[in-house]
Amino acid sequence: MPIKKMTPDIAKTLSLAEQHEWFQQRHSRRAILKGGLLGAGSLVAGPALLSRTAQVVEAASRPAPMLLSNTTPAKASGVVPFGRHISFGPDPTSEMRIAWQVAGPVADPFVRIGTSPFDLGERIAADLRNVNTPLTDITFLDSVPPALTGHEEQFYAHAATEHLDPGKTYYYVVGHRGFDPTAGGLTRGLISSFITAPRGKVPFTFTAFGDQGATYDALATTNLILAQSPAFHLHAGDVSYAEDGGSGLITDAYDPRLWDSFFAEVEPTAKTVPWMVSLGNHEMEPWYSPDGYGADVKRLDFPGNGPSICPGTYSFTYGNVAFISLDPNDVSYELPANFGYSHGRQTSWLGETLKQLRNDSVIDFIVVFFHHCSYCTCTAHGSEGGVRQFWTPLFDQYHVDLVINGHNHIYERTDPIRGGAPTVVKPIGATIYPAHDGTTYVAAGGAGKSLYSFGVPDSYEHHVDNVTSVVSYVNEAGGTEVDETVHWSRVRYTGYNLMVVDVAPPSLGWTRMGVRTLNGSGVEVDRFTLARAT
Repeated sequence: MPIKKMTPDIAKTLSLAEQHEWFQQRHSRRAILKGGLLGAGSLVAGPALLSRTAQVVEAASRPAPMLLSNTTPAKASGVVPFGRHISFGPDPTSEMRIAWQVAGPVADPFVRIGTSPFDLGERIAADLRNVNTPLTDITFLDSVPPALTGHEEQFYAHAATEHLDPGKTYYYVVGHRGFDPTAGGLTRGLISSFITAPRGKVPFTFTAFGDQGATYDALATTNLILAQSPAFHLHAGDVSYAEDGGSGLITDAYDPRLWDSFFAEVEPTAKTVPWMVSLGNHEMEPWYSPDGYGADVKRLDFPGNGPSICPGTYSFTYGNVAFISLDPNDVSYELPANFGYSHGRQTSWLGETLKQLRNDSVIDFIVVFFHHCSYCTCTAHGSEGGVRQFWTPLFDQYHVDLVINGHNHIYERTDPIRGGAPTVVKPIGATIYPAHDGTTYVAAGGAGKSLYSFGVPDSYEHHVDNVTSVVSYVNEAGGTEVDETVHWSRVRYTGYNLMVVDVAPPSLGWTRMGVRTLNGSGVEVDRFTLARAT
C-alpha cells in the first residue's frame, strides 16, 4: 500500500486490515523484529517499538513486521498489581479467568487461590502480555507527554482457573516474583473472591450496560452494580474509549493509557463480579492487528468458544439462561472499517448456536448482547441495518427473548418485535411472552459517556408520554441513512442507566426474568417481565 501519509479522508476508504498494513509499512524502516516479550509465561500479539540499539532482523516466517521493545524485568518492590478483573471461562460452573495489570515486565506472575481466605495454598502460573504503542501514534490527554523513550508499554497478567466446584466461593490474591501477598502479612486489602455458577435452574441476578468510558458518571453507574449483588455483569461494548473516534480509523485520536484509568475504575466491582465484555466500535484499534483486536485480547479475557476469527463472539450458560455475545462491527453499515471481516462465519455460528440452544431442555431463555442497536430511535446512531439484515431474522426464527445493545447513549425499550414490526403494546410493568409476542430489544448505552438525545419526548416510569409513532432512521449499505416511521418505541430515557435482571427458576409451570432499569442515582425508570412456560 504505497501511501506515505495517511489522512482521515484516505483512511475512510480503507478497511481496518488495510490501515494496519499501512501502519506496519510506515514503521518498517525502523528496527523490526518478529516476536514478543520473552520470558516465563509471556504472550505478545501486537506491535511494539524496538530499542535504538537493537539490530534489524527479518521475520522470515511472517512477512508482516512486528515492532518489539527491549524490556527487562522490573524490580518487584516497585511494581504492585492493580486493575484486577475476572470473567467466566466457557463453563461458568468450573472455570474463571483472572486478569490484572502491572507497571512493568515482572517475572513469574501468579494467582494464589483457595476456598478460605486463610488458606491460599494453590498457586497458578499466569501469562504476561504486553501492549506497546509508539508515542508518535498517541494523542495525549495531558499537555505534557510522559517521559518515555519512544513508546508506551502496558503489561497485563492472565491466569485461567479450572476444575473448580460449582456454586462455591473462592478467594484469591495475585502476585509475581518478589511480590507474594501471602508472605509477611501483605494480604490485607489484597484478597478478592468470586463465586462459581451453581448447577441446575437456580435464582440469580445479572446486570448490563454499554458505553462506559472512564468518567465520574461511569464511576457512579459502576458503583450501582455491587448494590445489586449480581452473579455477573454484561458489557455491551465501547469500554474505555481509548480510541476516541470510534470509526476504526488509524487517524483517530488515541491514548492507550485510558485503559489504565478504566481498569482502576472498575476494579472494586470487576475483581469479584465476572464482567462479560462484548466488543464495540471503539474497541477497533488498527495499530495492533488486521482486525483491530490485537490489544483487546491482551487486556480482556473471552471464553473463546465462538468462531476463532471473532474473539468477542462467544456463548455461556448460567442456570436456565443462555447468553450470546456478538461482534456487530462485522455487519455494520454505519461504521464499515471491519465490515465482513469474518467472511460470514460469525453469522453461520450464530445460527448454529441458536439452534442448539433452542433444542436444549435446560435452556429456557436466550439473551443476546452486542453493541450496535437493532432497533433504536436515538438521533445519534439510529438503528443498524446490517444487524437487521443478517441477525434479526435468526432472532425471530429461534425466538430470542431479549437483545441488549449499547452504542446510543440513552435507554430505550421496544415493544416485542417479530419480522421488523411490533406484535403487541407492552407498557411499563407488563409481562411479555416471547414465545408468542417476539423479541424485546433494549438499548442501554448510558453507562457513563456523554448522553445523546431523542427526537421526541422521553417516556419512562412515572413520566409516561406515549407517542404513537416516531420518525427515525436506519443505517444501510453505502453509508446511507434511510428514514422510517416506527411504532415500537415504548420507553425512552435520556440519562445514565443500569439494567438489573432477576431470573426466577421454574415454578407452577412458568419461569420468569424480571427486568428493572435504574438511572444513575439508582431510581427505577423501567420495569417489565419476560415469562416462558416450562
